[in-house]
Parts: sequence; C-alpha cells; structure tokens
Amino acid sequence: MTDHPPALPHGPIEEIVDDIFWVQGSVDLKPGVRITRNMVIVRSGCDLTIVSPVRLSPDGEAALEKLGKVRHVMKIGFYHGMDDAYYLERFGAAYWALPGGTRPKDPAPDQELKADSLPLDDAELFEFRHTVNKEAALLVRRGGGVLITCDAVQHWASTDGCSETALPAIKQIGFRARPAQIGPPWLGGMTPEGGSLQSDFERLAELEFKHLIGGHGQPLSVGPKEALQATMKATF
Repeated sequence: MTDHPPALPHGPIEEIVDDIFWVQGSVDLKPGVRITRNMVIVRSGCDLTIVSPVRLSPDGEAALEKLGKVRHVMKIGFYHGMDDAYYLERFGAAYWALPGGTRPKDPAPDQELKADSLPLDDAELFEFRHTVNKEAALLVRRGGGVLITCDAVQHWASTDGCSETALPAIKQIGFRARPAQIGPPWLGGMTPEGGSLQSDFERLAELEFKHLIGGHGQPLSVGPKEALQATMKATF
C-alpha cells in the first residue's frame, strides 16, 4: 500500500440518526498541537458513503466494515482530505468531488459532485457560490434532515480530544464553545477581497434540517437552524 498518514486517535462510531454515523478523529496542526476533526458515514442498504474521511485504527476499521461496504468517498470541504487517498486505496471506493474542488495533492476524482449527480438518492447538494475555493454541504433527508458541513459550520460544544498545547491556538484563531459557528479561519480564507459570503449562508439556513454535523466539534441536534441563524446575525 502507498505510504499514507497514520491513523491518529479517534472515538467510536456513533449513530446520529438511523443509518447516519459519525466519528470524531484528530489531526496534528504541528507537532504536539492536535485538534479534533469529524467523519460522517451514511449507510444505504449495505453500501457506505464516507464524507470527509478520517483514517481509523484496525479495530475502528473492523467496526466500519461491520456496517457495510465502503463504496463512495465524498470531498465537500476544500481544506480537508488528508485521508481520502487511503480510503480509495484501502476500500476501492469511488471518489466524488466538486468540479474544480480538489487541491493538487488530492486524488483525481472519479465522479463530479453536482446537484443531479450524487451517490445518495435521498440527499441534496449545497454549493457555496461566492467562496474563493470550492466548498459544499450535504443535506441528507433522514431524521428531519441532517446537514453535513466541513469547515463552513462547526459546532464546538467542547474542546475534548484536543491537546492542551492546542487550546491557546484554538482560542487565538477564534474557536469557542458556542453553537454552530462559522469557522473563522475558513471564513477569512474563503471570502473574496471586498466580498461577502452572507448570501451563501442565507441560502444554507433556508434548508430544512434538525441535525448538524460539521468537520470539527460535535453534532448539534437541538435547534441547529436557530443556532446557525444566530451565528449569521453575529457574523454578518
């Protein structure tokens, strides 16, 4: 197998709603500075679609394979993707990404993510229209709607799983234990000079969802729409 980043500490596979699961993993921003990051698993029959992959330990992979067969890997966040190539090689999955939504270091997509081209038949693709780089979110119509984001919206209910040395950096870049926040570094890097992403978030908040899971933090299943609207009011 090609050399890939190793598996880092992660939690168990946990169910959000029926057949939608999440894993809280981790990433080292630099030596000794570790923060959490999330993977979402959507099961359709015996097939699994992985959104924002996180490499798992051997025991974690065994638990994943008990859920079903990994058929698809979806890249929705421009800045995430360190474990995408591992999943493609390990499981032989198809790689889905927005047209123009990959970085040079990412694998070449097998399939283009588009509104009418998704590996799930009960999901809706949301594309940000004004970001500097391509970014998406995914709405799966289960359990009243599960909105899956990456860096754009993150629910940091706590910093559990982050290293002590990471906490000052987390606060410095603007992350707080607050509901459904828009990632400050992401917002700064993705907003065009002299532009605004307000209209993108207004469209996002119009979607119907009762659960939110971002690329960092924890799931939010109590008032996620209201929390996002409050964040937007404070941000824009």
